[in-house]
Amino acid sequence: MSHTAVDVSRVIEMAWEDRTPFEAILREYGLNEAAVIRLMRQELKSSSFKLWRKRVTGRKTKHVALRSDEVIRAYCSRQYKPT
Repeated sequence: MSHTAVDVSRVIEMAWEDRTPFEAILREYGLNEAAVIRLMRQELKSSSFKLWRKRVTGRKTKHVALRSDEVIRAYCSRQYKPT
């Protein structure tokens, strides 16, 4: 599956979001967790990739199976500013 620059940008954004699980990226863009990791390694600077990996490793909200039933949104209510 080929992705546009806009798709790649959105996948990166979703990968950085704490409440967006990898399963949502798979559903929207067809990229499993391993593919997202490869994309992030390819698209980010090395230091940014390392920060991201450290941030998401073990983060329960990044995996639907691990997250609490109380987490019902894919993003924080304060994340997007009204336009």
